[in-house]
Formats: sequence, C-alpha cells, structure tokens
Amino acid sequence: MKAEKVSIDTLVIGAGQAGVAMSEHLSKSGVPHLVLERDRVAERWRTGRWDSLVANGPAWHDRFPGMEFEGLDPDAFAGKEQVADYFVAYAKKFNAPIRTGVEVTHVERLRGRPGFTVQTSNGTFEANRVVVATGPFQRPVIPGIAPKDPRLTQMHSADYRNPAQLPDGAVLVVGAGSSGTQIADELRRAGRTVYLSVGPHDRPPRAYRNRDFCWWLGVLGEWDKEVAGPGREHVTIAVSGAYGGQTIDFRRLAHEGMTLVGVTKSFDNGIVAFEQDLAVNLKRGDDNLMSLLDAADAWVERNGIDLPKDPEARFIPANPECVTHPLRELDLAQAGVTTIIWATGFAVDYSWLRVDAFDEQGKPKHQRGVSKEPGVYFLGLPWLSRRGSSFIWGVWHDAKHIADHIGTQRKYLDYRDAAQRERPAAATNTARDESHASTLNEIGVN
Repeated sequence: MKAEKVSIDTLVIGAGQAGVAMSEHLSKSGVPHLVLERDRVAERWRTGRWDSLVANGPAWHDRFPGMEFEGLDPDAFAGKEQVADYFVAYAKKFNAPIRTGVEVTHVERLRGRPGFTVQTSNGTFEANRVVVATGPFQRPVIPGIAPKDPRLTQMHSADYRNPAQLPDGAVLVVGAGSSGTQIADELRRAGRTVYLSVGPHDRPPRAYRNRDFCWWLGVLGEWDKEVAGPGREHVTIAVSGAYGGQTIDFRRLAHEGMTLVGVTKSFDNGIVAFEQDLAVNLKRGDDNLMSLLDAADAWVERNGIDLPKDPEARFIPANPECVTHPLRELDLAQAGVTTIIWATGFAVDYSWLRVDAFDEQGKPKHQRGVSKEPGVYFLGLPWLSRRGSSFIWGVWHDAKHIADHIGTQRKYLDYRDAAQRERPAAATNTARDESHASTLNEIGVN
C-alpha cells in the first residue's frame, strides 16, 4: 500500500471491541473518522488467546446491544473465533471505516494549530482528535522473580495455546484468575501434573438460583459502580465459561488431582518457595462467594421474585491435603516440573503516545475516557467509567459517552468557524456603507 498523508477529524487506534464500538457511535453522530488496526479486526481474540478459550459471560450478556450472536444459544458461552467473527460482522453492518495492517508508531500534538500528527507504517495522518482504543492487554507481564533456568520452558498465558504445545512433564501455573485457572484445569484434564499458585481473588458463582452471575451483578447494581473499593481496582476474579460454565472451586480441583500452593515467592537453584497464604486466599474467595449469594437472597426476598432456591451453591468441600499441609517449597526437577506458565496479567504501553495525557505513574489521566490532554480519549480500560467498562457491553456504552463529547466539541468549533466567516462579511458591508456615505456627502445629498 502506498504511503500517504491523510487528514481526518477523528482517528481511532485499534479495531477490537473498543474500536468497533467507537466507530459505530461516531458514524451515528456523523463524525468523519478512520479506525487504524495493525492486524485484523479483533485479532487479539484470534491469536492472543489459547485455543479453547470461551467468553466469561453468556452470549445474551457479552455482546453489543445492536446484534446477537448468530446460531448460538443466548445462555451459551461464545468461543474466541465466534467472538472475533461477531466483531467483524458488526463492523460490516454499518460499514465501519477500518484500515487493517496499519501500525501506529508515533502520536504528538501539532505546533501552532489544532490537532495531532500520527505516524504509521503507511504514512502520516493528521487528526483533530485521537481515540486510543488499544485496550488493557498490551504487554504481557512476567515478574522479575522468574528463574533464569534453560531447563525450564517458561511462557506467559498470552502465548499458551494447548497442552500439546508444552514439553512432557509437570506444569506450575502462577496466577489463579480466569486465565490461570482455566489453563491449569485444561492441563489437568489432559493428564498433566499441575501445581496452581493461588493468590487473593474474588470467586463469584457461575450461576445462582437459575440466573448467571452477570445477571446478578446487573440487578444488584454492581456493574454500574463508578468507583472501586480501596485496593480493589485490579482484584483477580476467578470465573469461567469453560465446559458449559461452572463455578470455580479450587478445593474441588485439588480433590480431582491438582496441587494448590500459595503465592509464588522466589526461586533459588531450582527450588521455588511459596507464601504460606493459601488457606487465607481460599477463605477470601469463599467470603466473596457467600457475600454475593447473601445479596442475591436479600434481593429476591425484597422484591418477591419467584426464583428456585439453590442450597448446593453454598457447599464448600473439605480442605484437601495441599491446603491443610501446604507446600512451603518445591524442588522443580524432583517434582518433574518442566514448564512454568505465568498467568500474571498485562501492562499498558503508551510509549508511542507522546502527549500530556498521563499521571506521575504513567497511567492515563482521564474522566470517563476524556483525557486531560484535549483531543485525546481512552477507551476499553478497566473502570473507565464503571465496573463494567472493560466488558463487551460496557465498552459500547463508554464509546457512546466519548462520541457525545466529540460531537459537542465539534458544535462549539462549528460556531467559532461560522463566527469567523461572518466577520469578514460584516467588515466588507461596513466598508461599503462608509464608502457610499462619503460619496453622498461629496455630491451634497446629505
């Protein structure tokens, strides 16, 4: 593709769920825009996930308001390819102006005039506004404690695909959120010996009283909470739609053959040490589960809704041996561990965005996605405006707010431009009137 220089009102960077949602609302508002994507639409869903991944929410919930998943039971959990295909079809529905295969390498504010210059792999763009829709999963994070041991295969969960990808032997999975737990369970089902390092977490029920937990968080107002509790902005949530959707129960996994350990603390000469916090972390998950069940029961009673009781949801299995006598350390070679999978999250990377839009820690500084740098917006980040902001349906609503803000700014600028156009006309009329009066004076009419 030939390099070019393009001017556009609004440039959206990223064509995942956030970029597609943003484009829809900008299109509805009549805002000229382009969406730039370095790969394909929703590429992270296709190649940035393991093979068996399904959405964490049911199809009726994890979608945009304007389209359902075709051929999928609303209560089922869409596979990653189905999710990616959904966004491709959604973008085609309104003919989203998306250019794929274009990587943004540099953004900075123009000098002496409004807007930004955007350097890409396909030339330079100039835009009055830039929407950063690259999401929170940009740079996989592996902690510095990772051992420098060539005998071990180590990878981030972003690079895991399936059990056959790994060498023979046992596996240590570090991190017990949705990704780490699903990967560990898949490996256990494939016959691997698995050690799962469990940290502090929330553990909501997959379903309760014949309603999915996504529904419960909705009617209880949890999705719309605008501020996270102290220290809860990045709480790990153990929930899964795998195998038809089941409540994650770490004790059950242990009784089925998985070995649970506490937070991974350090590595030294092939020996990994664990914090002695496993029982405490499991108790925290239990408390979270029970608090949600209590809130759901109270809601049912308060509203007089006829939903079947579900006493089994409160059943906690007996502590397995790995909990009552937790491992303090593990000799990896002796245990046959050949692989470590780090399910330890992601960090954002805005090194290419050279504008004054960040705080002292380098995090985006914004209010509901409207950056402190005029003309720069962020979309798709956790807690952008509420708890549901990083979910498919949540990002759609956040995109509408940003599109409305852009539309309002355009109206103000249209007024300014109209006023500037009127001034020269008014000045011309005044000069003409003054000239006419002077002529009349000269011929003695006045």
